[in-house]
Amino acid sequence: MIEELAQADDAVAACVDAAVWSLPEHELVAALDAAHRLQQRLAAVTLTLVREIDGRGLARAQGASTTAVWLRERLRMTVPAARRLVDLATALDTGNPGIRQALADGVINLDQARVIADTATTVHRSAHAEAADKAVNVLVEWAGQFDPTLLRRMGTRILDHVAPDLADAAAAAALAAEDARAARDRHLTISEQTDGRLRLTGTLDAEAAGLLRAAIDPLSAPSGPDDTRCPGQRRHDALADICRLALRTGDLPDSGSDPAQIVITTSYDTLTRQLNAGALDIGPHLTPDTVRRLACDAAILPAVLGGAGQVLDVGRQRRLVTGALRRALVLRDGGCAFPGCDRPPRWCAAHHIQHWADGGPTNLDNAVLLCGHHHRHIHHSNWTVRLGDNGRPEFVPPAWLDPDQVPRRNHYHRRT
Repeated sequence: MIEELAQADDAVAACVDAAVWSLPEHELVAALDAAHRLQQRLAAVTLTLVREIDGRGLARAQGASTTAVWLRERLRMTVPAARRLVDLATALDTGNPGIRQALADGVINLDQARVIADTATTVHRSAHAEAADKAVNVLVEWAGQFDPTLLRRMGTRILDHVAPDLADAAAAAALAAEDARAARDRHLTISEQTDGRLRLTGTLDAEAAGLLRAAIDPLSAPSGPDDTRCPGQRRHDALADICRLALRTGDLPDSGSDPAQIVITTSYDTLTRQLNAGALDIGPHLTPDTVRRLACDAAILPAVLGGAGQVLDVGRQRRLVTGALRRALVLRDGGCAFPGCDRPPRWCAAHHIQHWADGGPTNLDNAVLLCGHHHRHIHHSNWTVRLGDNGRPEFVPPAWLDPDQVPRRNHYHRRT
C-alpha cells in the first residue's frame, strides 16, 4: 500500500503547479470533478487505516488516552474532528459496507457518508437490517443530487420509502428521542476574558432556537447601504439590542433587591470632558466615548465620594427621557430616526442631540430616537443630527460621504 500511495502522492504533486489557466472551461470542470473524486477515495483509505489503528490499540500503546487524541498530535487535527473520523471508521467497519464502497468509488463525500451512516443506524434501530440496507441504497442515490444538510433532512423520512408500515411509529419515537437529547444537551456557557469581554458558547433546544431566531434575525439585517458590519457583528449588536429591550421592560426579576440594570461608575470630569474611563459594576472598564453614549438614555445618580473613595452622599436620579417625554418622542419620530432605518420605537434609546453632560437640556427639542447601531454610529462617526424647520430630525452626512453634506431624513416612519 505504501508504494501505491507514494505513486499517487507523486501524481498529485505533479498537478499542484499545473497551468490551469490554460484549460478550457469543460476541462477545468472535469479536473475539479476528478480531484474531488480522488479526495473521497483517499478518505475511504484514511478511514480504513484509522479503523485498523484504533482496533489495534496503537494510540494507547504510544501513550495517548484515545485514538482521537493520538490523531490530533499525529495529523494536527482538532479532537472533535478526529473523534468524528474514528466514529465513522467504526460505523463503516461494523456494518454498512455499501457506504464505504460508495465513498471508495468517489460518488459520495465524507460528510454525506456520515449522514448516511447515522441514518442507517437509526433505521436499523427503528426497523430491521434489511430496511437499513435499503435506506443506504436510496441515500447513496440521493447523494448525487443533495448536499449533506438536505440529505440529512430527507433521511428523517427515509422509512416512508423503505418501510412505510413502520414510518409513523418510528418518526414519533425519533422525535421523542431528539427532544430528550435536546433537553439534556441544552446549555449556555459564558466565559470571561481578561479584557472584560465575554465568549458565548452553547447549544439551544429547538424552542429556544426558534425564539432567538425570531428576535435576532430582524435586528441583524443590514441597516442601510452604509452598514459595513459583517454578519457576526450585526448578530452581536442585535443581541445587545435584545438585552436593552429586556432591561427597558422592567419585567425582569430583581437582582439583589435592585431592578436588573447595568451600572457604570465614572467621574464628573470623565462625563463632561471625556477624560479617563468608566467602570462597570462587574469590573471591566469602558472608554469615555462608550460612557457618554450609554448616558444618553440612562438614569444618572450623583454621588459624593470621600478621599478614600467612600460614599458620603447619594443624590436623586435625573435627566432620564421617560414617561410623557418619551411618548412624545415616539409620536414624533416613530422609530429610529436615522435615514433608512426601520427599527421600531421599542428597540430605540433617546439620544441627546446636545449631550446632557455638555449642558444639553432634557426636552423634545434636544432628543431623537436611535436604535443601538445608529446610536453607536452617531457617537463614533462624523454624522451630526439636528432638528429641521419642521421640527423633525435630520442627519448631516460627513463630507467624505457627501461633499455637499445635504441633510437626510428618515421617511420610513412618516405617517400620512
